[in-house]
Amino acid sequence: MEQELKKSVSIIMPVYNEEESLRSVLNEIKQCLKERAPSYEIIVVNDGSADQTKQVLEQIGEIKVVNHSENRGYGAAIKSGVRQAEGEYILIIDADGTYPVKAIPELISCTDYHMVVGARTKPTAQIPLMRRPAKWLLNQLANYLTGIKIPDLNSGLRLIKKDVLNRFIYLLPDGFSFTTTITLALLTNGCPVKYLPIDYYKREGKSKFRPIKDTLNYFQLIIRTILYFDPLKIFLPVGLVLFLLSFAVLFYSYFFTPKVMDITTIILFISAIQILAIGVLADLVVKSKNK
Repeated sequence: MEQELKKSVSIIMPVYNEEESLRSVLNEIKQCLKERAPSYEIIVVNDGSADQTKQVLEQIGEIKVVNHSENRGYGAAIKSGVRQAEGEYILIIDADGTYPVKAIPELISCTDYHMVVGARTKPTAQIPLMRRPAKWLLNQLANYLTGIKIPDLNSGLRLIKKDVLNRFIYLLPDGFSFTTTITLALLTNGCPVKYLPIDYYKREGKSKFRPIKDTLNYFQLIIRTILYFDPLKIFLPVGLVLFLLSFAVLFYSYFFTPKVMDITTIILFISAIQILAIGVLADLVVKSKNK
């Protein structure tokens, strides 16, 4: 029996209630890659859509469809697609028409990197105004914690080596923070990542992004991911701040109050010692695990 040729790129598209844009985006991908890319497959993961998404997918040929019986989340949909993927590389793209399909061949050509990210940094990129302040704050936090300038932390258009993705898949969450986590995981582990400037368009249909809840989740996720890979980035500054506060309180008590040292100084000083000790122990655990 002849062995089936292994696909070089698996394009994974998570969808949830995208009946309006799905057909046009898929047709554009097929047309774009028809003669400009190596062999590929398209895997569409229908994440429990309540509209006509499933029916639309049944009418489209040359795609592999995975159906979730309920909405499990953006990251869960991607992971389901990865489990079905045959390609050496995984390309992730949204179905809402916000990402430029014409950028896919350029991403696919950069296979010397573990991950290639379509960074929404072109002057014409239409990032919604409501998202820009939170996006900027998240990027600044991630830049500090990784020590690397990250042009786009959570772009939904990216190419990743499948074996690299599988190496970190146990860490990746089921929600929208999937892309943020894989970015931080690769950067903190020294994996080569390339950023290609792309456009970003106004989406078709209603956004599933929840500004307050999802932004808070992103903050929590960034800190948790850095704690997992480089805990001293968190514990060291917190411990130093507590040290400085304890000395500031001691100075104030000595010069401006009858007490030379009060309970506040003692608590701050002991807390600083404890946090630094925990940070050092956590760092030793991470280093021993990565040997």
